[in-house]
Amino acid sequence: MQKRLAFTMIELIFVIVIMGIIGKFGVEFLAQAYSSYMYEKINHTLQSNSGMAVEQIAKRLEYRIKDSVIARIDTNTTAVPISDASGTNYKVLEWIGYDNEGFRGITKPYWSGIIDLDDSNATVLTSPDTNTTAEDTLIHALSNNNSAISDAALYFVGANSDVKTDYGWDGNTTKINAQQGAMHPITTVAGRIDRFQSSTGTNFSNVDIYEYYQLAWTAYAVVMEDYNTTTHKGTLRLYWDYQPWLGENISNAANSAVLMENVSTFQFMSIGSIMKIQVCTKSDLLAEHSLCKEKTVL
Repeated sequence: MQKRLAFTMIELIFVIVIMGIIGKFGVEFLAQAYSSYMYEKINHTLQSNSGMAVEQIAKRLEYRIKDSVIARIDTNTTAVPISDASGTNYKVLEWIGYDNEGFRGITKPYWSGIIDLDDSNATVLTSPDTNTTAEDTLIHALSNNNSAISDAALYFVGANSDVKTDYGWDGNTTKINAQQGAMHPITTVAGRIDRFQSSTGTNFSNVDIYEYYQLAWTAYAVVMEDYNTTTHKGTLRLYWDYQPWLGENISNAANSAVLMENVSTFQFMSIGSIMKIQVCTKSDLLAEHSLCKEKTVL
């Protein structure tokens, strides 16, 4: 008689029990592993995006005219000095930036940042080693041909200023047109690349001229837009290429770019001349999880 080898009933039951145990805990392990993978992936994406947004804002803020920084609750509200902008209602951060690209130049600065007080007068300001032709070309390139050096202004380092009236915020250019504000609109002098003259029709006869200056051709604004009160998220956008000293505002900005989407919080504050900014973000896949990045700017 031929014998056949087979599992006994007890062995089959034992195998089924073992497979059930493995199946139960194996599925849970796989689910947990997948959940951890998704969390790490989303967390990495949020960190990368928020970190990049904060860095871009901070890099532009590094070259701000420090006394010019203001905040608004939204783009249509009155400008508030950054030192007075406490709380979380402010969604707009604005400032005037000096032209760092032009100051670095290629082999030497396009504007030197120095006024020769002995060689200047009420009509013309002399700036040794400045090349207004090269600066004009650079401004055209950076603004996609929307602005020129004739749209620029000088800020004299050390001059006293009132952020509400001296920079053109909210369209107030009365003092500026009289060359009595913090921003002094200028244009070039024919045949002299190292000189500036007023572009407002008013010369510098009653102006306190300082030896050091910064040249600016644009303001910048970071705005929290399209904020959804249900999802508690919005879009962070950067605006540039507009001149408050010429009566322009954010609506006149020729250029803008999205810095980040799904932003839950955009906050900023000033401690003396130091700026601190914070960007928080959320993901649709992990609605309860929020990640924040902060940066302090001198």
